[in-house]
Amino acid sequence: MSKLGTLGARLYRGEVGYDFVGKRKIWYGISILITITAIVGLAVRGLTMGIEFEGGAAFTTPKTSMSAAQAESAAEAASGHDAIAQKLGDGTIRITIGGIDTGKSDQIKKELAKDLKVDANTINADLVGPSWGETIAKKAWTGLIVFMILVVIYLAIAFEWRMALAALVALIHDLTITVGIYALVGFEVTPGTVIGLLTILGYSLYDTVVVFDGLKEGQKGITKQTRVTYSEMANKSLNGTLVRSINTTVVALLPVAGLLFIGGGVLGAGMLNDISLSLFVGLAAGAYSSIFIATPLVADLKETMPEMKALKKRVLAKRAASAAKGETEEPQDDSPLDEDDDPQTAGAVVGQRRQPSRNNRGKRR
Repeated sequence: MSKLGTLGARLYRGEVGYDFVGKRKIWYGISILITITAIVGLAVRGLTMGIEFEGGAAFTTPKTSMSAAQAESAAEAASGHDAIAQKLGDGTIRITIGGIDTGKSDQIKKELAKDLKVDANTINADLVGPSWGETIAKKAWTGLIVFMILVVIYLAIAFEWRMALAALVALIHDLTITVGIYALVGFEVTPGTVIGLLTILGYSLYDTVVVFDGLKEGQKGITKQTRVTYSEMANKSLNGTLVRSINTTVVALLPVAGLLFIGGGVLGAGMLNDISLSLFVGLAAGAYSSIFIATPLVADLKETMPEMKALKKRVLAKRAASAAKGETEEPQDDSPLDEDDDPQTAGAVVGQRRQPSRNNRGKRR
């Protein structure tokens, strides 16, 4: 078995683990800092909306030696609007100009042809009217809102409202970071970006549901024992699915990284950047939020319940009493229930023998 597989088995059995839930204040602080940075970037720079949303024109030139910066300057001079130019892998240039009257496209094309010293007929123009772009924008927002509502309803039915709320916070966290990165980098927001956002929300939700399923199983009968608090049980469930979450994220990130860095960066396939950047950032943020945000937040919400407060008090009191007597607690079973605490389950453990404590091992014959 590989070392990672061995580690995953030990994490699942609770033999090793990291206290993610216990150190949740650190993760909350990191997330708040990243989110503030994203919001500041969004407020200062704003989003560069593609012509599909605000209307405009996209001109594709024939192969030319002119740089993207030169083409951008020529397009701005010809149109009087901000332009974005990108050099493609085959030597052509794609120039996007938003917010222009589509009726002026022919005049802009002629001006570009003069600067590029090419025939105007060789420049391809894709025109989008402002009303069509507004319709697309409304549909994108509608799809995103409907998705979030359905997610909350499903999680509230499948689990409980506290888990649904934690998952919603994690999804908003992922969206905010991804949108903030788009603002800081300056990539265009296109329908491909919206598709990427919806895709990464699905991945993030998948990781979160896997962890929540472990929480749902682990919390059965938890108030009938005095060995672990809810937060400790949640941390054990999280560690049990940790390797699975990492493997899923890495496998998903590798092809997306190929699209972003090779397809978009090396080959210059600009259209790939629209979806690959949102996928790459969103997948990484989704993996982070499912581990460091969603589960700790559920633990915080659950610990406010009276029965969980009482459970924590009993657990701490028992540990204090054991420490005063100089006793050590026995290793935890996979189930949080203790047959000594719940007589109804005492007979359910068959064929299991308790290991003698360290203080009594020398007295056994």
